[in-house]
Amino acid sequence: MSKKAYVFPGQGAQFAGMGKELYDSVPLAKELFEKANNILGFRITDLMFDGTDEDLRQTKVTQPAIFLHSVILAKSLGNSFQPDMVAGHSLGEFSALVAVGALSFDDGLKLVSARALAMQKACEATPSTMAAVLNLADETVEEITASITEEIVVPANYNSPGQIVISGSVPGIDIACEKLLAAGAKRALKLKVGGAFHSPLMKPAEEELAAAIETTLFNTPSCPVYQNVTATPEINPVTIKANLLVQLTAPVRWAQSVKAMIANGATEFIEVGPGAVLQGLVKKIDASVLTSAAGNS
Repeated sequence: MSKKAYVFPGQGAQFAGMGKELYDSVPLAKELFEKANNILGFRITDLMFDGTDEDLRQTKVTQPAIFLHSVILAKSLGNSFQPDMVAGHSLGEFSALVAVGALSFDDGLKLVSARALAMQKACEATPSTMAAVLNLADETVEEITASITEEIVVPANYNSPGQIVISGSVPGIDIACEKLLAAGAKRALKLKVGGAFHSPLMKPAEEELAAAIETTLFNTPSCPVYQNVTATPEINPVTIKANLLVQLTAPVRWAQSVKAMIANGATEFIEVGPGAVLQGLVKKIDASVLTSAAGNS
């Protein structure tokens, strides 16, 4: 029997005007966006609908904005939102957990906001960045990054075969890019990001987020959630909580998660949120599955 997997995007999927169509056309969406403005204490909708790309690039804005777009879109689907399994890329894991009832809307938004602020603080503490590496085996990237001991540099996102993102200190990324290109990478391109996400440099953010996660109620989700850290289906709230915390400093095993979902019967992947990045990655992982975008945006 064919199964539907709903997937939720992470940082980088934002665009100016995101969510406006939902706000204007779906009463529930408008209600939830206004509720979010109150929870956050500023009108994030103004930045989402009318802000510049620069406004939306601040981590403290980007993460709640993408989360809200994804979660409110999922909720506006009503009874047609019937996932057999879900996964989210980095930040998207929080969106997925709210969409399937493991977290309430309010708690999810508060956690995402706390995570974004903690990550921004960690980014400001150490000059750090990320780079996309193309057309090199995962094992080669792992070996080269492990060989750089004088700086912090690690694999951060296993996005698809031949596409891996590394994360670390600015000198570490520079050294790694040089070595990876010498080893045959087609490209090793620095990304326009605020810091070294999914690396040990996020440790201060992990400590800060721990308190928020510990005091938040997690429920059993309505379907399995394939978590970034393990790439395995989870429904136990205790396990979900623990993995969510480790996620800040551990790599996002996206390609492994998608393969596991396909192995467990997923034949259709529906992206819920801004952009179409995940549909592209899923197709690179397995061209035979169907991909689409949920509803309107």
